This record gives sequence, structure tokens and C-alpha cells, in this order.
Amino acid sequence: MGYETDLKLFIDGSWRTGENRDHFAVVNPVDGNRIADLPLATEADLNEAAEAARRAFPIWRDTAVEERGTILRTTAQILRKRADQIAAIMTQEQGKPLAESRAEVAGSASMFDWYAEEIKRDYGRVLVRPTGQRSIVTHQPVGPVATFTPWNFPLYLLAKKVAAALAAGCSVISKPPEETPGSTQALAEALDHAGLPRGVFQMVFGNPDLVSRTLIAHPAIRKISFTGSTPVGKHLMKLCADSMTRVTLELGGHAPVLIFDDCDLDKTLDMVVPQKFRNAGQVCVSPTRFYVQEGIYDAFLKGFAERTAQVKVGDGLLTDTKMGPLANKRRPEAIGALVDDAKAKGAKLLAGGEPGDSGFFFRPTLLADVPLDANIMNEEPFGPVAVSRSFTSFDEAIEQANRLPYGLAAFAFTENGRRANLLGDAIEAGMVGINTFAISTADTPFGGVKDSGFGSEGGKEGLESYQVVKAIHQA
Repeated sequence: MGYETDLKLFIDGSWRTGENRDHFAVVNPVDGNRIADLPLATEADLNEAAEAARRAFPIWRDTAVEERGTILRTTAQILRKRADQIAAIMTQEQGKPLAESRAEVAGSASMFDWYAEEIKRDYGRVLVRPTGQRSIVTHQPVGPVATFTPWNFPLYLLAKKVAAALAAGCSVISKPPEETPGSTQALAEALDHAGLPRGVFQMVFGNPDLVSRTLIAHPAIRKISFTGSTPVGKHLMKLCADSMTRVTLELGGHAPVLIFDDCDLDKTLDMVVPQKFRNAGQVCVSPTRFYVQEGIYDAFLKGFAERTAQVKVGDGLLTDTKMGPLANKRRPEAIGALVDDAKAKGAKLLAGGEPGDSGFFFRPTLLADVPLDANIMNEEPFGPVAVSRSFTSFDEAIEQANRLPYGLAAFAFTENGRRANLLGDAIEAGMVGINTFAISTADTPFGGVKDSGFGSEGGKEGLESYQVVKAIHQA
């Protein structure tokens, strides 16, 4: 199935061509070849979009909840109907295997289905007052919002924000990543075909600094939601301070994985290895820092290395591919530098460690006995590299898990029920998976602590992030 080359901006309910605009070259990470040209928004485009969002907001805010829900459910149906086409586009521009792309489309559709129903349960409350008086608490949409999302899960991360914001009654301007415009435009088309009113949802691409500064400073924009790196998140937070714009930040992580000697080791390895190399490790909650109790450490390394060597790397359009390329040409060089630094400081290379022969590939990699001063133990690698160390005691494992300023996700494997309870309490992270990696679903909050950001997406918390609370008192 071919790539959609007719890429456009979606502003005020219409598609704009790339005439008289700078363009971004979209490439296939398998070989680095250009597959499309993407028009970039000008400052005038952005201001036009903000004004359109301002006009559309009261119309959408006052639309009945049942009608909003119908449009969201229809959007989910359209995404599922077009799943194969969208998945093929996503794989060509992002690199992940087709099976992962299809799963991402399905997860995106589930977001719209869930929020279509959750908004019907958005109850306020009535406070106890003397006879003849009333005090009620209600939730109202915050207003027009701007969302910024990355290229690793281009459709799902966009859907997670947009579904909640639209359910709440907000109008939305989204800036998805320039690297993956085809799969994200599929969402704009689905919303348009589902009957969303003109101007309620708009999509722009452009210079990140220009887009963020223009939209955050515009008086129409009441909130932004950003998923990306910690440094960029801190920068956007400073911009929001000047305009008192509300912000939700889902930032970087460096997820620890605590593996205790009472786990089912083979079962655990069969879970952790595919998760580590899912999306070539380009996952904000990817299991990365493996801390393994010393009694099973050697067996863990042996089993992990054997399974890593069996991961089939190649073009994501091929059915037997288990891991595709990295998403852009910057990533292999960055990953290689982290691996070289770790080896120079004493880490043992047990698998991989090299870029591929072409495109943006990097071989699945396992490093053992990685010293704490290695850069990769302190910086999120965001690639197909697992780093490992042994530990002796529960307290030591917790100390290592909480050592970094990140706190997005963490994982642990144990068959001891009391230990599992203690782990859930002691680990400093917004999400903890014990004997599971299933931590991101439509009905659960997703967010971090410390330098991994604040606020949540998904679940009722995701809906609340696009609302303001109003208390109305009547005597």
C-alpha cells in the first residue's frame, strides 16, 4: 500500500496546500529516502488557527454530550475501518513493524470510544446547605487547547490528548511531529468525516519554536498538553508562565526493572525482551535499567542475550520483522555514543552494540555490569539498549530504582505478595507495573513525577485535565 504524499495543513476545517510555504522532507527510516514533502505553517497560519479555535469553542462547548459522544464513537469506527491503510503509512514513516502499527490504531480508537462514554459520567456534586439554599460544583471545559506530540507513537499519543479534550468540550489545535504526518493526518480526516464542526479540531506542522511560542502566547489558548523530552517540557512551562496558560507535561523516563530471585525467570524473560525492543526501544516507558537479584543474575544475562540474538530486525512492512529501524538519522549515532561510553567505563557487551548496514537501524543490544557513572545509566537512551546490574537486598533495589530524577514508569517481577505491596509503595514513579507491562489503557491515568512531568492523561484524570471547576452558590 503506497504512502499518502498529498500532505496538507488542516486549518479552520479545510485542507491547505503547501503553496508559498517552507517544507519538511518526510523520509522512510528503512533507507533514508524521501517519501513526501510536508508544508509548514506560517505565523499567519497559526494565528488564523487560534482565532478559528476561539470561534469554534462556544459552539462545541454547548453541543449536547450525546452528540459529542456520537462523533467520538464514529471517529473510532472510522479509525478501525481504515486500520490497515493507516498502519502501512505509519510503518513507512516511523519504522515500527506493521503489527505494532495496527495495535496503535486500535489503541487510538479505544480512546475515542472510552471518552465518548466517560463524558456522560462527568458528575458534579451538590453540597449540604440549609433549606432554600443551593451550592453546586460543576466541571466546565477550560477552553481552546494546543497539543504537542512526538513521533514514537504518533497516532496514539495524539488520540490520547484529542479524545479527552474534545469530550470535555474544548476546541483543539494539534501540532504532531513533522516526521510522521501521514498517520496523524488520518486522525484529522476521521474527525472531519465523523462530522466534527468546522474549526473544533485543527492540525498544523511547523518550526517547533515558532509554533509553541505563537500558540502559547495567543490569548485564545487556555491550556497546552505536551509529550516529549524533559528539557523541552521545562522550556514550554516557562513560556506558559508568562501567559498563565495551564499545562500538562508527560516527559522523559528511564524505567527501572527490578527482578527478584523468586520470579519465574523464563516467563519473565519472555515478557521483558519483546517489551525492551518494542518500537526499537523508542518508548517513554520502555524497560531499560534492569536490576537483577544476584542469585539469578548470570542466568538472566544468558537468557536475555539468547533471546536478543533472535530478534528479527528489518523493514517493518515484512511480516517476520520484530524490530524496525529507529525513527530518524539522529538516533543511531546517539545510541552508539551511549554504548561506546558504557563500554569504555567497564560495561560488558553481550549482544548487539552496532548500527545496521543501511538506513537508521541499530542492533538490539544488551550491556551487563554497567557502572553507575556511565552516561546510559543516567540519561534516557530511547533506543534498543538494555542495561543491567545485580543487587543483593530489597533496600538496594529500591535505592537504585529511585536514584534518578525521572519517575515516569517502573516495573518489578516477584511472586512474593507482601514484597509486591511494598514495591508499589516504595518506588517513586507515576506508574508501577508488577509482573506486567500493561500500564497504558484508556481507563487508567498515565503520567509521571519528578522530572518526568506532572498531570495525567487517560482515565477520568485525563478528562479533568481539560476542565475547570466552578462552584455556584444560590441563597
